[in-house]
Amino acid sequence: SQWGPETDQFDNLEKHTQWGIDFVEKYTKFVKERTEIELNYARQIRNLSKKYQPKKKEEDENKYTWCRAFHSTLNELNDYAGQHEVIGENMTSQIIAELTRYAQEIKTERKAHFHDGRKAQQQIEANWKQLELCKRKFERDCKEADRAQQYFEKLDADINVTKADVEKARQQAQMRHQMASDSKNEYSSYLQKFNQEQNEHYYTIIPNIFQKIQAMEEKRIERMGESLKTFAEVDRQILPIIGKCLDGITQAAESIEPKNDSSQVIESYKSGFEPPGDVEFEDYGQAMKRTVSETSLTNSRSDSKADRSSKGKSKTLWPFIKKNKGSNPEDFSHLPPEQRRKKLQAKIDDINKDIQKEMDQRDALTKMKEVYIKNPQMGDPNSVDPRLAEIAHNIEKLQAEAQKFEGWLAEVEGRMPVKSDPPRRTSALYETQNSTPPTTNNNCAQDRESPDGSYTEEPSSEVQSKVQPETAESGDEFDDADEEILPTIGTCKALYPFEGVNEGTISVTEGELLYVIEEDKGDGWTRVRRNEEEEGYVPSSYVEVFLDSNAKPLGFTPPASTGI
Repeated sequence: SQWGPETDQFDNLEKHTQWGIDFVEKYTKFVKERTEIELNYARQIRNLSKKYQPKKKEEDENKYTWCRAFHSTLNELNDYAGQHEVIGENMTSQIIAELTRYAQEIKTERKAHFHDGRKAQQQIEANWKQLELCKRKFERDCKEADRAQQYFEKLDADINVTKADVEKARQQAQMRHQMASDSKNEYSSYLQKFNQEQNEHYYTIIPNIFQKIQAMEEKRIERMGESLKTFAEVDRQILPIIGKCLDGITQAAESIEPKNDSSQVIESYKSGFEPPGDVEFEDYGQAMKRTVSETSLTNSRSDSKADRSSKGKSKTLWPFIKKNKGSNPEDFSHLPPEQRRKKLQAKIDDINKDIQKEMDQRDALTKMKEVYIKNPQMGDPNSVDPRLAEIAHNIEKLQAEAQKFEGWLAEVEGRMPVKSDPPRRTSALYETQNSTPPTTNNNCAQDRESPDGSYTEEPSSEVQSKVQPETAESGDEFDDADEEILPTIGTCKALYPFEGVNEGTISVTEGELLYVIEEDKGDGWTRVRRNEEEEGYVPSSYVEVFLDSNAKPLGFTPPASTGI
């Protein structure tokens, strides 16, 4: 067919442009998979950083610079992961979404261009077929006119044919010649029209369509280039922040101070023991002569060593003392002196905090009782007395316990000379401690010290049985101190509605019942609790407070009063 080359051209262009669109979709899928990799990587980095974050029980690590440097590295790594999330988000919005939308647009545009091309091609083919019909009709009419002419001439030359037949043949020949002439004119006219349409088709319509397809293809290629550039720019945009993260890790590494860390270790674990004296030579070749009793408190170190060696016990040097395998004694006597001093001081500080809390409650109740005395209609003053008595008892117990721990601390700090002069252990402070039955505890450090100042490996069974109940309930007292919930000291009823819009306040409705956890200290505000999560301050004049020692908080049990 004459239109074969054009058909092939359209087919080739159609295949090429479809391949271009497929390539856009392929690249979009590539970017989408890259985005998933970035997001998965960021999630794994975040999980890794979270996994190695210090736990609450490991908070002591913060005193070492190398631990703080590692924690800073984890935080920077978390920010580093965030930048990879930014890569994924920007690629999704700037590349994937844009190319997906553009692919739909180019598909619609391509379909319209090729529809116009196919329509123009069909039109020119139809015109060509019509021209062929005109040409074949002209050819057929010319042949019929020739045959009619030859038939007329044949009859005209035959003398046997009548004149009428000759005339009839002549008219038929003239008619056929006229028909051939009309077909010629029609064919000529249509041929001229076809040539004009063909010229317009090849020089105007088709070139315009090809030009549109070419522009579409160039725009697609340009968009591909822009997407590739965006692909690189998305990465480049986060490089400064990534650099800052890496700089932060480098600065953390440079902040490590080995000498300071080693000093911290020494401070944390120094025992306070004095190094043992020289071991004296024991000559078993001569009879041992003793001038003093073995039970004398003035035995020399060598006599006490010989006494222990004769019983089959070997001396334990202080750097290698074994820790108790049982419960830790209340006075921390299982620890070296310096560590024991720190533990005792921390315990005394905790007890003093508890005493201060009780005193604050006592002051608040005393003030409330005075208000009741002045205004009996607000409440019965005698209703406060049981709670005041209970608080006074708690303060007395806490003070006795503080005195006990201060006595042990005094021994550690050398204010009570117990090693060189054992009879002086009955000093006034010590007698005061032992005069109170609940605080009597003979499990002191000096009771388990050998005459030379070293520690024995196990406490006596009598002492062990006395301290075990105490240590069982106080093993984690230091870890959980920060999580203590304030106990309730009574209840209150809201007399008026209050909108708690300021920070630290809580909204209440008229008639609502709440728990009181902190009384008015003279500033006009009372601290209340609705449940475990909701607590805050309300104006004292808006509530009616009932202090009740039997009040229980919502959803939880208040901590028991600190005992001995």
